[in-house]
Amino acid sequence: MVQKLKPNAQKILHDIKSKKIFLLDGATGTYLQDNGLEPGGCPELMNKKNSDVISSMADIYFKNGSDIVLTNSFGGNKYRLRHYGLDNEVFELNKLSAILAKEISEKYIEKFVFGSIGPTGEFLEPLGSVSEADMYEAFANQMSGLLEGGVDGFLIETQIATEETKLAIKVAKENFNVLILASAVYDKGPKGYFTMFGLTPKESLQIFFESGAHVVGTNCGNGSENMVEIAKQLRSFTDNPLIVQANAGIPKIKKQDIIYPESPEFMKEKYKELIKNKINFIGGCCGTNSEHIRLFHDLIRNHNESI
Repeated sequence: MVQKLKPNAQKILHDIKSKKIFLLDGATGTYLQDNGLEPGGCPELMNKKNSDVISSMADIYFKNGSDIVLTNSFGGNKYRLRHYGLDNEVFELNKLSAILAKEISEKYIEKFVFGSIGPTGEFLEPLGSVSEADMYEAFANQMSGLLEGGVDGFLIETQIATEETKLAIKVAKENFNVLILASAVYDKGPKGYFTMFGLTPKESLQIFFESGAHVVGTNCGNGSENMVEIAKQLRSFTDNPLIVQANAGIPKIKKQDIIYPESPEFMKEKYKELIKNKINFIGGCCGTNSEHIRLFHDLIRNHNESI
């Protein structure tokens, strides 16, 4: 089992103990759709076919204040890539996604790259048809490519299935020496917030930290107002590192365009509450762009300069 973390991962954890807040990037999908990704196209294939777009995305987010950018690898597992006939290119496409972001990060001082690992789109037995051994191998292949490309951490994000998330954390913990972050999606019902599989924020924290994650939190599925509510709950249950990435509101369809209603200024006001609640990693999810990140950076810079 891997024990010692990479130096950059150690530094990030050390800085968190000093109360530093890290700013992640904004939406990947939104940026790619605005820069050439056709409906139904494979985002990860752009690492090979449109690498300049992927590099530019990282550069824009770093320029606007991100400390950490995510790789273009959200759907980079063999199950999702199989839909495009690319399941034999998992390692290569993930490695490229990391190399492109890492090359840009090295133009700046103390900038980092986390590998984005989204849901597989499958379910483990007995609920689904995929064995634990097969999914373990799938995660290991994706993570190997990301590590070979130079990532400092894995963000196992937008998770809904408890057992799949636990397995991804297990693979990362047993085989790789990077920071492990796990982020779940919650829906608000009459009795509060739950994942699709019925976990409360408190239960998620306990399960994912016990499984080996260094950082746990939430992303996607909610605008900033709901995310502040979830963040307050999460912080009330633990002193461990937390991550929160809100959507720019709930999308609406207008003249066949997807519109996210929360402006950078609106989200900035809400994000003040994330800083008050000592959320250690803050970023944007669907619908957020470089202007959102620039305003978040203003907030976080003020905090970091005061510690």
